[in-house]
Amino acid sequence: MKLLFDQNISFRVVRKLHDIFPECAHLSAFDLINSTDIVIWNYAKENNYCIVTFDYDFVDFSILKGSPPKIIIIKKGNLKTEVLISLIRSYEDQISNFLHSDSETSILELTHIML
Repeated sequence: MKLLFDQNISFRVVRKLHDIFPECAHLSAFDLINSTDIVIWNYAKENNYCIVTFDYDFVDFSILKGSPPKIIIIKKGNLKTEVLISLIRSYEDQISNFLHSDSETSILELTHIML
């Protein structure tokens, strides 16, 4: 499973996280900017992506529709790009385990930078 960053997250995160998540991508790479949430959901499901987002609508979809796709929700609100990158890097092991897990868990919440 790969990471797909939602439109409210800078496309710059892909380049800065490529070393630890080489298959990560941003919606803009697939011309999905301004697409509806359901279009993004379906794209992620069909292409084996986990959606990384600030948008709780995807959590609602996950509760209603199940997984795939998996969802990583960032609960800190909109963060500066560098802070978001640090947050994701601090959760690298947990994210990798989540992406590769066969568990029924479909939502991972990132809430603070782990030290």
